[in-house]
Order: sequence, then structure tokens, then C-alpha cells
Amino acid sequence: MNWEQRYRLGLAARTSLVLWAGAALAAAVAGAPAVRWLDRETGWGVFGYTPDGARAVLGALTGSMLTFIVFVLSATLIVVQLASGQLTPRVIALVFAMPLVRGTIAAFTFTYAYTLGALGRVEDRVPDLHVGVAVVLNLGCIVLFFWFVQRLSGGLRPSAMMQLVADRGRRVIEQVYPLGYDPDRPEQPAPGSVPPGRPRVVPFAGRSGVVMAFGGGDLARLAREADAVVGLVPQVGDSLAAGDPLFRVYGGAGPADDALRGCVAVGPERTLDQDPRFAFRILVDIADKALSPAINDPTTAVLALDQITGLLLDLGRRRLDEGVIRDRDGKPRLVYGTPDWPDYVMLAVSEIRHYGAGSMQVDRRLRAMLEHLIRELPEARRPPLEEELALLGRAVERGFRDETDRKRAGVADYQGVGGSDS
Repeated sequence: MNWEQRYRLGLAARTSLVLWAGAALAAAVAGAPAVRWLDRETGWGVFGYTPDGARAVLGALTGSMLTFIVFVLSATLIVVQLASGQLTPRVIALVFAMPLVRGTIAAFTFTYAYTLGALGRVEDRVPDLHVGVAVVLNLGCIVLFFWFVQRLSGGLRPSAMMQLVADRGRRVIEQVYPLGYDPDRPEQPAPGSVPPGRPRVVPFAGRSGVVMAFGGGDLARLAREADAVVGLVPQVGDSLAAGDPLFRVYGGAGPADDALRGCVAVGPERTLDQDPRFAFRILVDIADKALSPAINDPTTAVLALDQITGLLLDLGRRRLDEGVIRDRDGKPRLVYGTPDWPDYVMLAVSEIRHYGAGSMQVDRRLRAMLEHLIRELPEARRPPLEEELALLGRAVERGFRDETDRKRAGVADYQGVGGSDS
């Protein structure tokens, strides 16, 4: 099993409703015989049903639980579609990957299969423990259903969804950039990382998509074993079409093409696994949609800026990746593209500044964010922030005709409007 197959298996384990429902079915099939055995050995009683009574109760519960499963899936789809229309379609995958959704569907599936199995075992003798467990499971699922509705309705509010995106983004930032910022260490590939000479180009041979993640350790190992240097052409999040260059291999024959391709996962959409920029992209998309004339909700854009501020603070205090993986002897083995600090700042600020032009609330919150970052981050991080602050000042000058409005829009305010000290 190569790296890509392991990655996709792990991704399915974290996100697939089918896998969790299948595991719940398997658990019910395995657990039911164990409970029946315990019932025969102990003779424990719970409710003391007659055969007819047990069949009536279990039959009603089985039908109800199947209705529960259908209702929960339908309601989740409808609510997620509404939330994606209000926020951004990029949140759909995040919602279905929530443990709340996967766990609830798995619990309902387990209870349905277990109850169906218990119903089939009611004959002249009632396996009372078996039936009692089925009844208790169904009663527990009723409580779980109300808890699920409450959590899902609260979790899909704009502030909660943006908090979810920011939390996921913070985790991936910690994973991709584990070291603290050090002004004495470069954040760009050192000269000579790529040897001279004409490289061998390995084209992409799969279906068109975007780079979701890559196995840096496996690629570096393949390059070391072949005494070569491998350059990954696209960055995580880039789009690829069949025939596009995927790798450039320097030195010797290099690793086999199929082995290299097996270290890159390409799929239909970006993921947060190795892509901190995607967290910013989702939050910026939410702010952009909120600032569109059709929605006109600057407060949601301000909430997005609250989360973007925290992510930029965390990112700015870390050493960004130089894009080189070396072997034990210090020789470069894998070279790949990576965003730098100005890329992140432009992604986080420029579109919101553009679409929020003329919104006093957004301009004031954006200024507060930039001034706060300039104060708190190391000096080397400040030039892109100061450039964006100057662009914001010019945008305010263009966006407000009245001098008083221009002065008000030029005040830093963490709440957008109503929170300044002036």
C-alpha cells in the first residue's frame, strides 16, 4: 500500500458516513450474539415482555428507528445546503466530517440493526435481556436525536462555523509549521537546493483535480534511495490536469514514475490536511459573500475578521516552511513550493478590503486587525501589513465623500462600529 492509498484510507475513516454506518452494522451483528449468550447464561430479566408484546414493541421501534435515520439524513442535507448558501459551499465537507454527524448516524444505524436482530429472535421464549437492551438503545436514541438537533442547529450558525474553520486551521498550522519564528533562519529554499542540469519531468497521469496532500517523507526516501533530488511542481491546493508536470527529477534515473505519483493525493476539492491557506480561503469566502449586495451582512464579515486575526497571529509567530526536505547527511532530497508571509497577508486581507469598500464597519475592523498585528508580530512580519494598511487608508479616502465619515471610517474598532475608545 503506497502513501496515497494510506492517505485516502485515513481520510475515509475521518469523513465517510458510509464507513461509519458500515462499522455500526458490523458491531451490531457482532454484539447481538454476545448479548443473547449472556441472556441464556444469566437469565436476567428487564421488562418481562410476553412474545406478542415483545414483537409489537420491537416492530414499532424498528420502523421508528428507520424513520429516524431517514429524517436525520434529510434534515442534515437541507440544513447544510441552507448554511452553504448563506456562508460558502466549502463548509459542506466540514459539516459531514463533524464527529456529531458521523457519531449520530452510526448510533442510529447500530440501534436499528440490533433491534431488527432482537425482533427476529423472539419465539416462544423471549430473550428478555436481548429485548431490554434493544428498548434501552431506542430510548437513548430519542434523547440523542434531540441533542443532535440542538447541536447541529447551533453548530451551523455563522459564528460557530467560522470558529470550527479557525480551530481546524489552527491545528493544521501547528502541524505544517511546528517551529517558532526565528529571524536568523531563512524561510525560503537556500541557493543550490536544486542541482544544475536538465531535469526529467514526470507528468500527472490521473483525473483532473486539486492537490490535497503529499507524502514528503516518502518522496524524500525515494529520492535518497535513487540518489536524486525530486521537485514537486504544484503546491498543495493547486489544480492539476492530465499531462501537467507533477515532478522534476534531478540527478540519475531517479525513482520510478508510478512510485512518485503514489506519494501525491489529487481529489475533487481542497482539504485542510496540509493546506493552511484553505482555512483562510474559507473565512475570506464567507466574508466576501456576506459583503455581496445580495446579502449585505457586514457583521458576518467582521466575525470572519475576528477569526482571521487569530490565525494570522498564530501564523506570524511561527517559522514558515522553507520547502526543502533533507536526508540525514543534510543533502536536499525534496523541494516543493510553499507560500510565504506576504501571500498569507494578501489572501487574508485584499479581497475583504476590496468587497468591503464603503462599509464603515468592515473598514474600522480591518484597520484594528492590521494595527494589532503590526504591534504584536515580529518586525520582519510588518512590511506586508503596513502595505495593506496604506491600501486600506486609500480605499477609505475613495469610499466616503463626507469628511466626517472618512474620519470615522479611519478609526480602529474591534467591533466594527461601537467599540472604539475615541
